[in-house]
Amino acid sequence: MADAPPLPEDAIEEKFLAATGPGGQNVNKVATACELRFLVGATTLLDAAGRQRLRALAGRRLTLLDEIVLEAHRHRSREANRRD
Repeated sequence: MADAPPLPEDAIEEKFLAATGPGGQNVNKVATACELRFLVGATTLLDAAGRQRLRALAGRRLTLLDEIVLEAHRHRSREANRRD
């Protein structure tokens, strides 16, 4: 597989949230979970067929606002969840 070009910074929205589940005292106090949002309809990275394929692949991660939402919360640090 060829290296894909990096996503432009304005193509995604990233924010950090308090994680859920086990993890000790840190889990409910510190925003370590990373949420990523990608607006499919506004992207110029894909043609119309590519956007349709991406929507189909996104499944339940696709919102009614045509955003793909991914959440990473496996790790205890922001940096690790962002990489994940």
